[in-house]
Amino acid sequence: MIEIDEDPQLGLHFDEDDDELSDDELQEAFAKGLLKPGLNIPQDEQKKTINNVEGLNKCLAEFKKNLPWIERLDLTNPPAVNIIAKAEGRAQQPEGSKEINAEDDFQREMYFYRQAQATVLAALPKLQKFKIPTKRPDDYFAEMAKTDQHMQKIRKKLLLKQEVMEKSEKAKRLREQRKYGKKVQTEVIQNRQKQKKAMLSAVKKYQKGMTDKLDFLEGDQNQGQKGSSTKKQINKKNPNAKRKYKDKKFGFGGRKKGSKWNTKESHDDVSAFKAKMAHGKGGGKVGNRVKMNKRPGKEARRKMKARK
Repeated sequence: MIEIDEDPQLGLHFDEDDDELSDDELQEAFAKGLLKPGLNIPQDEQKKTINNVEGLNKCLAEFKKNLPWIERLDLTNPPAVNIIAKAEGRAQQPEGSKEINAEDDFQREMYFYRQAQATVLAALPKLQKFKIPTKRPDDYFAEMAKTDQHMQKIRKKLLLKQEVMEKSEKAKRLREQRKYGKKVQTEVIQNRQKQKKAMLSAVKKYQKGMTDKLDFLEGDQNQGQKGSSTKKQINKKNPNAKRKYKDKKFGFGGRKKGSKWNTKESHDDVSAFKAKMAHGKGGGKVGNRVKMNKRPGKEARRKMKARK
């Protein structure tokens, strides 16, 4: 048996096991006008503010003490005169002026600075009147707010940061030096290749008989002068002695085939014939040398051995 409780406000009933009303019941209650604001959601009451001026003044009078100014050191001053504005001839802003924008950081900080400046100017004569020193002595020692261990940690961090920066700068310099060294090395290699190419070209020209000088073997001295002399030699019209000899021996241009064959004129020309040199018959030196170098026969050699 399930017990049913009735809601006196809504005129509805629900089971203990069922915490929520059904949709049909809610629609029926809405149609009857039983659903009103505040029935389901609690509303917080507005907090009342009390400005008890009399009570505040009473409390202030209880803990207020009539102490001399030297014990209080309190000053209330308007901001000091704006020297820049005065020098430029601009109008000074009156005290508590609304023209100072609190959202402007620079303007607000300058106002605080001028107010602190005016306070210092008013406090120094009073402190000197009471013979209170306002300057720190040379041998003044004050304990630091931070411990030595904390300062050692900060020092280690600063040294580590400085070391990292030095390593970074050193690595940067090394990279720049490598780039510069690589550039110089590339230029040196290119110059060597050019010199080698120029020397090979000069050697080929010498082998072909286009030049008869060996200035390229003297090294890199007067390289610019040698380059100009090489150009002059290339442009030289007259061939050298070697070229002339080869041209005379092998011919230069024209017909090559059959150029060394005998002709009727060369056959009849016996001006270059020398009987003494022909077949080794003429001339004592050649004949004696032939006879002296002649080997004895086999029988003669046998008889020579028998005599021994």
